[in-house]
Amino acid sequence: MIAVGDAKLASIVADFPILSHPTSRGKRLVYLDSAATSQKPQSVIDALVEYYSDYNANIHRGVYEIAARATDAFEAARAKVARFINAADTREIIWTRNATEAINLVGYSWGLQNVKSGDVILTSELEHHSNLVPWQLLAEKTGATLRFIPVDHRGMLVLEDVDTLLRGVKLLAISHVSNTLGTITPLEKIVPRARAIGATVLVDGAQAVPHLAVDVRALDVDFYAFSGHKMLGPTGIGVLYGKRALLESMPPFLAGGDMIRKVEFERTSFNDLPWKFEAGTSNIADAIGLGAAIDYLDRVGMDWVRGHERELVAYALERLAPLEARGLAIYGPKDPALISGVLSFNFADIHAHDLASILDTDGICVRAGHHCTMPLMEKMGWPATARASFYLYNTAADVDVLVAGLEKAAAVFKL
Repeated sequence: MIAVGDAKLASIVADFPILSHPTSRGKRLVYLDSAATSQKPQSVIDALVEYYSDYNANIHRGVYEIAARATDAFEAARAKVARFINAADTREIIWTRNATEAINLVGYSWGLQNVKSGDVILTSELEHHSNLVPWQLLAEKTGATLRFIPVDHRGMLVLEDVDTLLRGVKLLAISHVSNTLGTITPLEKIVPRARAIGATVLVDGAQAVPHLAVDVRALDVDFYAFSGHKMLGPTGIGVLYGKRALLESMPPFLAGGDMIRKVEFERTSFNDLPWKFEAGTSNIADAIGLGAAIDYLDRVGMDWVRGHERELVAYALERLAPLEARGLAIYGPKDPALISGVLSFNFADIHAHDLASILDTDGICVRAGHHCTMPLMEKMGWPATARASFYLYNTAADVDVLVAGLEKAAAVFKL
């Protein structure tokens, strides 16, 4: 187990200023909610401050020095994203506000052009609302049918009948990692089958890109969406990767500003990729901040991130096991190789929100609720769960504090 004393881990923890600030109750902050949003290293904060302090200017059209510098930094961040996920071309990287907007962009721009009555949209029962509601809306507009890959009691997708489920499918829209259970989808088993029947493939990678080494070309997906704020970057910046030929064929999603080439009173011609999909003034600062976050993850190494999280999950499962006899129920796969750094649980009949509130008194931050997966929660019969999610700055000591907090809750509720 990688412990707090490990030099590399200690150095990483020191890079996150918020982790050195005690809570209002004087407790050490134990942040276990990175699946909702990650903390930011000092280098990302510095990149934001530097932009606003030293070269704040609009991009692409300004000929003066700081405008050119801002444009270079903005487009350099795009190139960093392309390399990080192994896209073939920077023109395949579209800036959005978040993964949700990226998915909606595909729903409107590609979906309304290509999906028709009688087509099938295949997704799964694990999905975040952001990879479900857009397809419900598209189905309503087009007359398409929604179909779902089922999930079993362990939180694993049931793939025995996936070839049957794929019949007639126009679009496969599926998450890479479940935000509620941490389940890693075996895309290598599903995507080739979808491609064999001519389906277009979109992957919601919001929970995968921060934690796994993602190669969009090896995965052979058509679209891949993710958010910057879950991978050490700022809020308000996200990414849509799309294969260039598909993006070229799609109409713009929003209109105005940077996405135009020439505007006349009666008609408009649109810009080249990627700017065709980036209307108005872009989120310049946060794109640059995301570039800095990628620099940080590159320095740490995604293999190290994945290995560290697997060890933390294994340690957490070991430390939590004795509490199962007192009513702790941990959901999802129990094999650290099958999940990212997420553990969802309930403790006897303590409501998840009450449990989270008790943990908060000791500086422990966990999420409580349905985690934007209400259909999954209803199927499983869970009104809510508490969720602890780990990232590269978490330690074995954080797990120990979580266990102590749960033992405190057990004492309060006399379990």
